[in-house]
Amino acid sequence: MSERIVVDPITRIEGHLRVEARMEGDRIAQAWSSGTMVRGIEIILRGRDPRDAWAFAQRICGVCTLVHGIASVRAVENALGYRIPPNAQLIRNLMIGAQTIHDHVMHFYHLHALDWVDVVSALKADPKATSELAQSISAWPKSSPGYFAEMQQKLKTFVESGQLGIFANAYWGHPAYKLPPEANLMAVCHYLEALAWQRDVARLHTIFGGKNPHPNFLVGGVPCPIDLESDSAINAERLAQVQEIIRQMQTFVDQVYLPDTLAIAGFYKDWGNRGEGLGNFLCMGDLPEQGMDDPASFLFPPGAILNRDLTTVHEVDLKDPEQVQEFVGHSWYDYSAGKEAGLHPWEGETNLHYTGPEPPYEHLDVDQSYSWLKSPRWKGHAMEVGPLARVLLLYAKGQPQAKELVDHTLKTLDLPVRALFSTLGRTAARTLETKIVADNMQVWYDNLVANIRAGDTDTFNEVSWDPSTWPKETRGVGFMEAPRGALAHWVVIKEGKIDNYQAVVPSTWNAGPRDPSGQPGAYEAALQDNHQLHDPTQPVEILRTIHSFDPCIACAVHVTDPDGEELIKVKVR
Repeated sequence: MSERIVVDPITRIEGHLRVEARMEGDRIAQAWSSGTMVRGIEIILRGRDPRDAWAFAQRICGVCTLVHGIASVRAVENALGYRIPPNAQLIRNLMIGAQTIHDHVMHFYHLHALDWVDVVSALKADPKATSELAQSISAWPKSSPGYFAEMQQKLKTFVESGQLGIFANAYWGHPAYKLPPEANLMAVCHYLEALAWQRDVARLHTIFGGKNPHPNFLVGGVPCPIDLESDSAINAERLAQVQEIIRQMQTFVDQVYLPDTLAIAGFYKDWGNRGEGLGNFLCMGDLPEQGMDDPASFLFPPGAILNRDLTTVHEVDLKDPEQVQEFVGHSWYDYSAGKEAGLHPWEGETNLHYTGPEPPYEHLDVDQSYSWLKSPRWKGHAMEVGPLARVLLLYAKGQPQAKELVDHTLKTLDLPVRALFSTLGRTAARTLETKIVADNMQVWYDNLVANIRAGDTDTFNEVSWDPSTWPKETRGVGFMEAPRGALAHWVVIKEGKIDNYQAVVPSTWNAGPRDPSGQPGAYEAALQDNHQLHDPTQPVEILRTIHSFDPCIACAVHVTDPDGEELIKVKVR
């Protein structure tokens, strides 16, 4: 006998994701991932000046506050043949790096840790034993018995009030939780510390981009001039602030995030054997030393891995119409060529056609269309994108730091390389790449300062702002490695205006539905890999695997009606 479990919404902060799982006994036999609201940004951008596209595209998401702006300006620069100065590239790298570190730390503690950490159990912890545990794994200064006793009392006040607030939505006491009370208390304290930490590190975006969220960008460079004597430019004081923020990032990653990941993972090593999914991984590449036209200088190399084969890295060409295609066989969209067609994003269409059940409904009609997400494919393959894909590419290419970090992690946890392809491996990879990016932040900063000392203060290349000088028709692609994975914006420009715009985002790659040939997306495939539920009414196991991808469905879906009008406005008084 089989039953279907529904988790809707499944995300803690960026919702609109529904997962349905068909059970056979206590195991998941099949799973379906559905984005439950439609995205309309591509429609909004048609007919607009391409140099303004980043300001609209950046509003695709309120969490990925920077990445869509970067992808958008890169798409326009690629279409028009614009290059940016070295300083602009370094500043963009610093901003992307800060976004990645900030996002990964916040995800681990505030969106994913509660899948593994039993907050209420922390009330049973011995503060002295917690202090000994914390000091045994890290030199982090906030590790005294008194500190943990004070934080435990604050947590007790939360629980006794009956209002858990930020800790309300979880299955406390679930038998799948394995951490001892002391580890739970340590993790809860670090959860609260990360809230204060993220507020400080977000200032890097305000220094270079004027504000956060949604910092400013500019086709042809960055909008922040460098003048060490000016109060309204990047000066010595602001550079010193950036250096301090980088130190804060590195310290928290080295002394809190990395040790916590290894400590928690040690109690959940069985999760190195489930949640693998596709075994196919895609990385578009990012964080160049020289420029976007020099992939050899990228910190994250581009490439694809198929069938877990780390001995072969396949080349990726985002302009090749045979490599990247999007399908709508099980999506609430239509193509003029029919539901079976696959379209390269330059030829992409956003034709809404809802054919699902009237809400509220019990179940999706999974034999038909069941998602507002499309199904991207690389050379016909469903692909996983994200930190695991990036770390695997680095590992496969023999990057020294990545190899050392991965091998040390596997040895510490006594796990085989095969464990990388799992829910646990996905979560560990996010931590390891955070360490890699944090270390490179100092390199980019030092190079920026060296350029300034040598007299190079250029942050913008003069470009033609007269559209009459542009080609009658041109097209470009801007790509990057967002925290959640490979992101690309494709733009077609005709007569100086946007004729077509398509964004294929990480959560479309990972959370998309089955394609016309029946291939599941990454979420669906991962849930169908060795998942046994202790209690179907409290499916924490589903949350663990889906959250290991760090889902952010706002990037993949948006709230508009078929005419592109807003469905809701929220007014704050």
